[in-house]
Amino acid sequence: MNWYMEAMKKYAQFSGRARRMEYWMFVLFNVIFIIVLAFVDGMFGTFSPEAGIGMFSGLYWLAVIIPGISVTARRLHDTSRSGWWMLINIIPLIGPIVMLVFACMDSHPDNDYGPNPKAITA
Repeated sequence: MNWYMEAMKKYAQFSGRARRMEYWMFVLFNVIFIIVLAFVDGMFGTFSPEAGIGMFSGLYWLAVIIPGISVTARRLHDTSRSGWWMLINIIPLIGPIVMLVFACMDSHPDNDYGPNPKAITA
């Protein structure tokens, strides 16, 4: 949970680097929260089949879209790539696979985006 809170504290910080642990813990907690909120939406009848999302999960999604983009950009910086590589997700099927590979890659040593975050915390 600390990794998730750290990513949320860096709400709109697009510079710097994010370790794999920070990125994947953010993704994990987002998935857990969305599943729980989808269940709550179903119980309270606030799910909209036309929109494909419920009121509570939609509000949560709006709250975490900027931190999600931010942590993804910092994760790409950690692999020596620009945050603009997120746009590769626009390409159907291939884009998300490439983005998954980038997100799973290990940190590069010091690069243009700052020092290696693993070396800082070690």
